[in-house]
Amino acid sequence: MTLADKTILVTGASRGIGKALVDEALSRGAARVYAGTRQPLTHADERVTPLALDVTNAGQIAAAAETVGALDVLINNAGSYGYEDLADRAGLERHLGVNLFGLYGVIQTLLPRLVESKGAIVNVLSLAAVAAVPISPAYSISKAAAFSLTQSLRATLAGQGVDVHAVLPGPVDTDMVRDLDIPKASAQSVARAILDGLAKGEDEIFPDPFSQALADSWNSGAIKALERQNAALVSAAQNL
Repeated sequence: MTLADKTILVTGASRGIGKALVDEALSRGAARVYAGTRQPLTHADERVTPLALDVTNAGQIAAAAETVGALDVLINNAGSYGYEDLADRAGLERHLGVNLFGLYGVIQTLLPRLVESKGAIVNVLSLAAVAAVPISPAYSISKAAAFSLTQSLRATLAGQGVDVHAVLPGPVDTDMVRDLDIPKASAQSVARAILDGLAKGEDEIFPDPFSQALADSWNSGAIKALERQNAALVSAAQNL
């Protein structure tokens, strides 16, 4: 899918990858970009419409759905990160509230718009969804759950013409990991790679040098083989 003349909604759009995605979508000719943020946002480009959108707030999600008319691409970028110990149940619930249930709430509310347009869902996840980062176990659990949700949506929405993509980045130079002394990709380069992957129709998008190590073998690997096998059960169940 190209973005020329399309309408896009980006959550978590005030900074980091989200802000870079807004700017990259505009550079690719998007007709309208809804920028969902917790904090007030202004943008010089008149094609940008700010939305007050805390993904844990059902009322704000519903209001955003009323504001958005036609929608071609939903990019779920909003997320939380932290270093809570697994003994901290409240921390785990907080990450699940944003990274899983916030994602779920936005998708379910806006799904009718995407079915109408035969559009696309892009979930910005993390390599922690595939292999946990031990210093961030609660975050890793929430991203693994969000990846499972993404796979399930891909299988169940295929018959409705909605494509579902998972972005699996490594460390990106944003507030989340800026203090860690590790190699990081820029938010701008990651945003470009995400939209390139969308244009190519890639199920999983590996948008940085760190994650690219998985890209070559991913489609022939065990996880994709199991996903395809499990997705076939959807068609079989529908034919019962």
